[in-house]
Amino acid sequence: MIESIKWHGHGTFCIDGSPQIVIDPWRISNKSLRPDIILITHEHYDHCSPADVEKLRGEDTVVIASRTAAEHLDGPVTVLRPWQVINIGRTSIRAVPAYTFTSHHPARREDLGYVISRDYTDVYYAGDTDFIPELRDMHCDIAILPVAARDGLMSAEAAGEFVRTVSPRYVIPSHIGSGAEGGGVLEANAFEREVSKYTDVIRLPQAGGSTGDLFAHG
Repeated sequence: MIESIKWHGHGTFCIDGSPQIVIDPWRISNKSLRPDIILITHEHYDHCSPADVEKLRGEDTVVIASRTAAEHLDGPVTVLRPWQVINIGRTSIRAVPAYTFTSHHPARREDLGYVISRDYTDVYYAGDTDFIPELRDMHCDIAILPVAARDGLMSAEAAGEFVRTVSPRYVIPSHIGSGAEGGGVLEANAFEREVSKYTDVIRLPQAGGSTGDLFAHG
């Protein structure tokens, strides 16, 4: 399933297949994307972009969002709260808590990560979170984790502890190279050094652009 995951910059990912899923679209340049499902983790501008959601939304697109992010979006939105599950076709989507130990991502806001289960594979998209206690008992085969430079997101050491505890087969870094919240080359390298002690790190090229070449593995 890992070959179906595409990175579109910062925290935006697409999982190809049926259904096609786009997570946290922001500054999307590929207008040919017509996802069946759009997932929004939280209300911050670089994860909840109403203009990008409308750009991608088709007639039958299901938009799923956290409680506070949904308040910023037009049209029908399915709201999930932590631990709720929705099944669409043969895909199961479970909302999991996402927060940091700073005031920037408070637990009371009920921001989300998602576990997307399809074809006997569980993909965890962390969103903006630290390695919080609620994640210690989760299972995933692939984890998409943030590279942090500030605001209390999961540090390289915390990402390593997450991977040591949860044991995903692969980890894909997100939140890199955009100039928004997240890290750059140095932080991405530190993330890989720490996480690769426990699993394989896959740095995806940026789909439809050259920026991701800066982070290509090897």
